[in-house]
Amino acid sequence: MNDPDPNPNPDLPAAAAAAAPRTVICVGDVHGYFTKLRALWANLEASIPPRDFRAALVIFLGDYCDRGPDTRRVIDFFLSLPAAYPGQTHVFLAGNHDFAFAAFVGAVPGDAGAFREAWKVYESYEESEGWYRGEGYEEMHLQGRRWAGKIKARFNEAKGTEYRGSIFDAAPTFESYGVAHGSADLVKAVPEEHKKFLADMVLVHEEDDVCITTPDGTKHCRLIAVHAGLEKGKDVGEQLRLLKAKDTRVAKIEAIAGRKNVWDIPEELIEPSTIVVSGHHGKLHIQGLRLIIDEGGGYPDKPVAAVVLPSLKIIRDTDVLPTE
Repeated sequence: MNDPDPNPNPDLPAAAAAAAPRTVICVGDVHGYFTKLRALWANLEASIPPRDFRAALVIFLGDYCDRGPDTRRVIDFFLSLPAAYPGQTHVFLAGNHDFAFAAFVGAVPGDAGAFREAWKVYESYEESEGWYRGEGYEEMHLQGRRWAGKIKARFNEAKGTEYRGSIFDAAPTFESYGVAHGSADLVKAVPEEHKKFLADMVLVHEEDDVCITTPDGTKHCRLIAVHAGLEKGKDVGEQLRLLKAKDTRVAKIEAIAGRKNVWDIPEELIEPSTIVVSGHHGKLHIQGLRLIIDEGGGYPDKPVAAVVLPSLKIIRDTDVLPTE
C-alpha cells in the first residue's frame, strides 16, 4: 500500500492543503433503489476531486429498504464500500424502515418483556395495521410487527400510492430476498452479514468539526446526523445519550420516526453552531444549518440525492454530467 500523499493537492502550499476541510457527503433515503444508488455514487465520484472523494466521510442517512425493488442489492453495495474505498469513512444511520426490518429479523437489542409492554401504547392500531402474529412475534419489537404486517387499507392517502404489504411498504424487501411478504422465512433468507449490517447501524452520528459554506464564508460547526431529527423542548444531551445507547424500550423512537416535532433544530444547538442533517421527510430542505436530504421519498419517479459539504452542492442520481 502506498503512503498517503501529505499534500493531496500539489497546486496548494502544504500548509494550505493541510488546513483544507474534509469532504463530507450525506446521502438521502435510498429505499431499495439500487440503480439510483449506483448512479448517484457514480455522479458523486465524477463531481468531487478524486483525492477528496477517496478520503471523504460518507454518511448514509437511513431508509435503505422498502418501496424499491432491490434492498438486498443495496445492502450488498454498502458492504462492498470499505474494501473498494478504504480511505473513506462510512456511517450507516438507521432509518425507521431499517429499524423495523432489523426488528423483524432479530437484529435489534432489547428485552422481549419490554417490547411487549410497549405494544400497549399503540394497540388500538393493531387490527387496522394488521400487525404480524406469525412465528417469533412474541419476542419482537413493535416496529417489526408493524413492518411485516398486512395493512387493511389498500391506498395510502398521504402519499397517493397503494400500500405494498404493510404500512411500511415492506413487500418489495421480502421479495428481494426471495420470500413472500409477511413470511417468517425471511429470517432465514437474510444472510448473516446483512443481519450484522442491520445490527451495526447507529441511531445518531456526531462530528466535532465540519465545515459548511455560508454567505459569510466557511464556517466550522459541530454536526449531528440523525434520520428524522431531534425533538425541541427535550434535553438534547439526554436524547443523544439514549440514541447512542440504542434504547429500544419505547415503541416509537422519535429521532428516527418523528415528523413535525423533529423538523427544526433545538434551541440548545443554535450556539455553538450545529449542523443537523437528516433524511426521512420526503423533501429536500436546506435552511441555515438544518439540512433535510430526502428528495426521493421512496417514489419511483423521484431522484435519490446527496449533499456535499462544505460546498452544500446537491448531487442527484439523475444529474447528467458534462463529458470531456
